[in-house]
Amino acid sequence: MRTRIAAVMVTVAGITGLAAAPAMAAPATSELDTVACATVLNHPCISHQADGEGVVGVAQVTADPGQLTVVRVEVRTQAAWGSPWQTTASATTLRLGSAKAVTPRVVTTDLRMICATAGPALDAAKQVTTCTNPF
Repeated sequence: MRTRIAAVMVTVAGITGLAAAPAMAAPATSELDTVACATVLNHPCISHQADGEGVVGVAQVTADPGQLTVVRVEVRTQAAWGSPWQTTASATTLRLGSAKAVTPRVVTTDLRMICATAGPALDAAKQVTTCTNPF
């Protein structure tokens, strides 16, 4: 298994902290500004960008402007069929209203999938989790 993580990123109320990790690649930025999603209140919309530079996971959620909303997106990898899925990179955003999170870029030859959980931050029972098919 060969995996390289760009960084660990957390955004809270619009303030982004970036903790560097070894063997870094450039974090994803503006090329992922827009994700085409159906608007479903408090349900995460997930997508990814995969190319020769790695894979980046993106999740966004539409919410009422006064709601404290959380969105967490993960890139998960699987070294071999039947082995457990490992969270390789993740990003979390906590803010009022709609929110978006973008993972650091992950370079790997392993099987990958993107998972996201989103919804009201103060009511875990109303948060929704969804994943892509493995790719």
